[in-house]
Amino acid sequence: MTFTDAQRETLRALADTFIPPLHGPAEQAAFWQRRGSEGVNLEQLGEVLEEQPAAARAEFVLLLRLLNTPTLGLTWFGPLRPFARLQPAQREKLLQSWAQSNLPQLRKGFQALRKLFTFLYYGGSTAETGNPVWAGMGYPGPQPDAVVDTPRPIRTLQPTQDITYECEVLVIGSGAGGGVVAGELAAAGHDVLVLEKGPYCHGCDFTQREVDMMGRLYDAKGTLSTQDGGIGILAGSCLGGGTTVNWAGAFRTPDYVLEEWAREHQAPHFTSPEFKASLEAVSRALSVNTDYTRHNGQNQALWDGSRRLGQEVKLIPRNEKGLDDTEEHFRGLGFSTMGDAYGIKQGTLNTYLLQAFEHGARLLADTRVERIIIENGRAVGAEAVHTTADGRSVRVTVRARRVVVAGGAIQTPALLLRSGLKHPHIGRHLNLHPTVVVSGLYAQEMHPWYGPSMSVVNDSFTRIGGTNYGAKLETPPAHAGLMSMVLPWLSGEQHKRLMQQAAHLGSFIVLTRDRDGGRVSIDRHGQALVDYTLSDYDRAHMLAGVRAAAEIHAAAGAHTVLLPHGTQPTLRVQDGRIQNPEVLERLPHLGWKANQFGLYSAHQMSTCRMGGNPATHPTSLTGELYEVHNLFVADASAFPACSGVNPMLTIMALAHYTAQQLKTSLSASQNVAAATVANTI
Repeated sequence: MTFTDAQRETLRALADTFIPPLHGPAEQAAFWQRRGSEGVNLEQLGEVLEEQPAAARAEFVLLLRLLNTPTLGLTWFGPLRPFARLQPAQREKLLQSWAQSNLPQLRKGFQALRKLFTFLYYGGSTAETGNPVWAGMGYPGPQPDAVVDTPRPIRTLQPTQDITYECEVLVIGSGAGGGVVAGELAAAGHDVLVLEKGPYCHGCDFTQREVDMMGRLYDAKGTLSTQDGGIGILAGSCLGGGTTVNWAGAFRTPDYVLEEWAREHQAPHFTSPEFKASLEAVSRALSVNTDYTRHNGQNQALWDGSRRLGQEVKLIPRNEKGLDDTEEHFRGLGFSTMGDAYGIKQGTLNTYLLQAFEHGARLLADTRVERIIIENGRAVGAEAVHTTADGRSVRVTVRARRVVVAGGAIQTPALLLRSGLKHPHIGRHLNLHPTVVVSGLYAQEMHPWYGPSMSVVNDSFTRIGGTNYGAKLETPPAHAGLMSMVLPWLSGEQHKRLMQQAAHLGSFIVLTRDRDGGRVSIDRHGQALVDYTLSDYDRAHMLAGVRAAAEIHAAAGAHTVLLPHGTQPTLRVQDGRIQNPEVLERLPHLGWKANQFGLYSAHQMSTCRMGGNPATHPTSLTGELYEVHNLFVADASAFPACSGVNPMLTIMALAHYTAQQLKTSLSASQNVAAATVANTI
């Protein structure tokens, strides 16, 4: 998306309002005096907008038009002048007014602008100069140790003109679900072709530069969100999918959840020996272990604070191998959410996809599937568009005997809907593990960007009130751009002062097992649209987790705790005791509508849920859709309901289980075909 001169003037004025130049110590002049327009790349902003649905792009153009007109003053009872013609103090007052507005559209506009400008400013960098403000924050940026450039172990297809492929099994998506299915079937001797929407990155391709890596490795360049803008959604979109960018937590879904799935969704295989065997198989393949026990500052704080309060805290199993005690490995782990340059994380990229390739599977990256080809009620292939290295579009047609869709719980239902499927529950029951961040400021440096992103978990609040619902307390990856988006913005100075303390900041996440879901639909162009409103029931559990996280920060030694609301309610702590507990008591009575607080999701589930009732569950117990034969789903969209834990390992186990069903199905088809030939002869 390109901008006019007038739009560029407005965008630069916005950048300078969100990140104003301020007076500060001379030795940190680059941090304090640099203004937003000096660090925000408007071309990158335009590229981000290109990834949005058409309606969202149109909304942004209307927002810029409003900001460019004198009628802007009516939105905040200010002077009737365009934004760029206001004084700096007036611009800031306007943004503050929008942030607290009763009009959802103004809050949405404020939050969209805030996230874009702060992320591009603090997360942007170049290989040559890095980012001038990082030193003032104590943020090191990419690790200086050079990663040895090694050949890519997987050779992907590189079509240069329109082409048709034939295969036995087409797998769409290469993450936790698609990668496992491809590896299992290829190793069993089947002809497999994998299509992946995102790029293939390896080793040195993972530059650890935040804006670049979010742009390459995540859906919508890391800016995917609900239609109301209230929930930011992180979803991997690259070879290896979510397993390439996740935080390496390898959780098993609790038995009580598997039992719930089996009982309430007529899906007994989730408690069967066969499913347990699939869990064991993928755990071995991923080298899941708890051997690495060195924590970064915020994980240590979660451990120490929980223990001091008498709460159980556990090590998180992680899918990594080859780790040693060197500082290089410890620091490098913190950047693996931007792709692991060292090959330590055992996602599908280093395991099942490599296995698939070594057994003859073909892989085609940078390829968006437009629709499944369905003939006589059976899936027989797909139509897709591949983007070549020089940016050209090449049409790809695939003919296949089986089609496995594993594009994730947002893109899988979107593809099925684009392909004409009509089951009323496709796209419904969307669970997001809605997550908020509770941060603490500590006297000592926390360096939250180093070490494992998550190595400790507190499960004391996962079953609130005797239910199967509640919240887990963990820690997130912490890098300059993401931190700037999560921290509330009350004014340019307030936000900049918080960012200057980044090295002393430790954060916990409250990950809620949501009972009440949302929906994925498509627009007239076939792009996914996400609708989700946090229910009162789920918000109550989330706020119980927020209180718990705040108390753990206090017990761990934080002197200040920042609560997750746009008004930045703040706790003062002395000697482990919260000095103003009334702030916690008032928390449930604040406004909790969309864009009044920061809400995020890194896990999406249940939009093509599996179960024994074909009327309410699109996917059968074998993974095959009830509506279309030979069409399978093998990702988190097949979960009957929310898992309550990081879903990677469960997705992989379900994909492994589904792959065994596919092997049986394919063998039966081969036997029938052989018998038909024999009878003909």
